[in-house]
Amino acid sequence: MNKRLVLTACFLTVFIAYAVRYGYGILLPEMLNSLNITKTDAGVIFSSFVIAYTIASPGCGYIADRYGSRWLLASFVAALGIGAFLMSYATSILQASLFFTLAGMGSAACWAPVMALAQKWTSHEHRGKTLAFIDIGSALSIIAMAALVPVIIRNLDWRAGWMILGLVAIAIGVFNFLVVKNPPEEQFENRKAPEKAGIPLSMLLKSSKFWLLGLGYLFTGFSILVPFTFLNTYAVQELNLSYDVASYMMIALGIGAIVSKVVIGPLSDKNGRLKMIFLCGTLISLGCLGMAYGNTATLFIAVCIFALGYGVVWALYAAAASDYFAKESSGTIVGIWTLFLGVGSVISPIIAGWVADFTGTLTWSFGVGAAGGLVSVLLLVPLWQRKQI
Repeated sequence: MNKRLVLTACFLTVFIAYAVRYGYGILLPEMLNSLNITKTDAGVIFSSFVIAYTIASPGCGYIADRYGSRWLLASFVAALGIGAFLMSYATSILQASLFFTLAGMGSAACWAPVMALAQKWTSHEHRGKTLAFIDIGSALSIIAMAALVPVIIRNLDWRAGWMILGLVAIAIGVFNFLVVKNPPEEQFENRKAPEKAGIPLSMLLKSSKFWLLGLGYLFTGFSILVPFTFLNTYAVQELNLSYDVASYMMIALGIGAIVSKVVIGPLSDKNGRLKMIFLCGTLISLGCLGMAYGNTATLFIAVCIFALGYGVVWALYAAAASDYFAKESSGTIVGIWTLFLGVGSVISPIIAGWVADFTGTLTWSFGVGAAGGLVSVLLLVPLWQRKQI
């Protein structure tokens, strides 16, 4: 029972973290008009979230590995909720950036510590499947937001959307405090021997494998953030789709991501994590390229291709950290990789927004995203012939 409750908490934490993160892009078309901001401004607001997430993530992974996850997941998810709730009161780019910074800080505990905790409750043989299942929460959050936001917009407004997200996040934070525990065999070890550290940081920083995967993480994040920031705006403003039709596109993205997690996650247990990461990076790049040159019909196809790559890629990187380095250091490793991810994710919305403002269209922004996905794949080529990463 404890295992099921802990894994449920992991699932819900991932769900709400991505609902807040990617809910921004879904709510953005209404926010642009209400706050009277440019796409570059919109990229700055989103980047404030990512900067806080990036700065706080390594510390969260370190704390989770050594001192447990209960207080971490409770307090940080509550902070995520407070930040999201305050977004409903934003009246300027400065206020929105400050509030979303708080949400980003809270979100920092919702990935590396969650995946590390889930791995500690899961055997090696089922690690990819379990992490993919938990990560389904990120895809379901996209579907939920895409389905609910048009209803909220029609009956209330975008501010109500942020208010609802914030209240749900706070409730999940309380749930985490009540149920999150470390595996029984580790509870006493964490109290008596917090100095147990796995691989020394100095050894990790000397590993070319660690750096190649970290840079791959960076460019994967760069590529993914372009559609998740501007896809809904692109569909509504440039393709003249209604908010409801644009939401169907996001629902398709969420469904494709679930298929990715269910199919590619278990395949990685049998065929190798690196091969599946390589496949995901290729699909992400092709999907972005299709968005750049697609019309309304082909845009849906491009979204599905992108979703198949995006869906499971983060869980694969998290599993690779445990598979190829040390289980005890998995939270720390993914936390450090999050610094790489943060660099790519911070500059991605700003660059994509600036390119859109400069050219007058988001099509070139998606092309930039496709290039980022291609680079993430090329970085893995030197590792392809090795038996172990």
